[in-house]
Amino acid sequence: ILRETLCKRGVCVITGLGKYFRNIDKKRSGFLSRADFKEALKVFHLEIPEGDFESLWLILDDSKSDKVEYGEFTRAVFGEMNEYRKAFVRKVSFAYMKLDFNKTGSVPMVDIRKCYCAK
Repeated sequence: ILRETLCKRGVCVITGLGKYFRNIDKKRSGFLSRADFKEALKVFHLEIPEGDFESLWLILDDSKSDKVEYGEFTRAVFGEMNEYRKAFVRKVSFAYMKLDFNKTGSVPMVDIRKCYCAK
């Protein structure tokens, strides 16, 4: 049910949900608690019946740790990336590594200007 709803709602909801997950993950562990996951679904108006939520939680929390990795959630809903997307991500990652001289995880405009001329 959730997969169908998400696919109908589009990319904005999917990316917004991912952003929301990252924002509530204060420890940057990559995991969500049951309460956080349920709240995220509410915030994005993706509420599902309690029985369906419990079934979904059991599928996602296969390690029985009472937490879910949000990367696993997106893969469960959308499946693995196709080969074209994987190749594209590798190219973008390679380009980003070239721009991130200091390996800080962010690229200031000054560093972009050193590598790119829009003339």
